Amino acid sequence: MSAMIDFARKVLAAQPANTLVGAELTQFEPGRATLELPIRPHHLQQHGVVHGGLVSFMADNALTFAGGSVLGDVMTLEFKINYMRPAKGERLIARARVTGSGRTTAVCHCDLYALEAGAEKHCATAQGTIFKLEGKGG
Repeated sequence: MSAMIDFARKVLAAQPANTLVGAELTQFEPGRATLELPIRPHHLQQHGVVHGGLVSFMADNALTFAGGSVLGDVMTLEFKINYMRPAKGERLIARARVTGSGRTTAVCHCDLYALEAGAEKHCATAQGTIFKLEGKGG
């Protein structure tokens, strides 16, 4: 599995957007992916909580990595997110899993947590459809 997560980390590092954000891939195995983000002042909006667009970025990436773990080279076809509470604390964690997949698509679910004072608080849930790029990977 080490080679699998090493490859996935190279894919994440190749994303120019993530160069700005700084997310880290901490789990990548068939059907599952976890991304984590150390929360920094530049991630916050005017009320002192993580900007919703950044929470969405984390969900989209986690969903896509989970789908890619079973399909190969992929992109997001669609996703939706429900915010439940503001994300604040030391770390944002996005845990995604494949709930069903076929030859070219995977439906994935992601729960997002803000780690604050040692406790994880569920701040958002997302679901998406990930599609395989034809002729690429897996």
